[in-house]
Amino acid sequence: MNRRNALTHVAALLGGAFSAPTLLAMKRWEDHIPGESSPPGFTLTENQKLLVAEIAEMIIPRTSTPGAKDVGVPAFIVMMLQDCYKTPEHKSFLEGLSRLEKIQFLHLDAAQKTDALKQVEIDAAEEMKVYQVQQTKMGDNEDREQMAIQVKGLPYWRLMKELTMLGYFTSEEGLKSSFEYVPVPGKLEMIKMKPHQKAFAY
Repeated sequence: MNRRNALTHVAALLGGAFSAPTLLAMKRWEDHIPGESSPPGFTLTENQKLLVAEIAEMIIPRTSTPGAKDVGVPAFIVMMLQDCYKTPEHKSFLEGLSRLEKIQFLHLDAAQKTDALKQVEIDAAEEMKVYQVQQTKMGDNEDREQMAIQVKGLPYWRLMKELTMLGYFTSEEGLKSSFEYVPVPGKLEMIKMKPHQKAFAY
């Protein structure tokens, strides 16, 4: 299974929990649609890229299996944001990174970093409520596309977590770390899983 095919299956593997903007971004990437909604001016500074890498690694750290950095998740996140997301998500992602830069996240110790991200998680829950209300109000509006450019996108933390999971589980190393990877499936048959046996991913 290559990354392109895995993009269409990973949401199901993870419980179908991806947001609408991420599902649309996955579709644009899969279809190789050029950045119709991705302004050419969207970039991350080197410090912001370091932030992305550090936080992705905290979400999926290296243990007995590879971590987010090991499988190239940070570069994947940057690529997806640049090529596949719209302006509102660019704005919200940059705002989230800016808040972390203000507290000098990269210079905090491990415990402080964890506490900071716990607070980001709490804040994101409230931001998601506002975002969902905003989307509902936009639903019946004829100028929805114009409104979409003006409003905030999916909150930073939701984007960060979704893209980290997506990048990890669509990499060969990430997929193999959590599933019994079978590149060429054999016949379909019912089997009894052994204790601690990984599920299969084709």
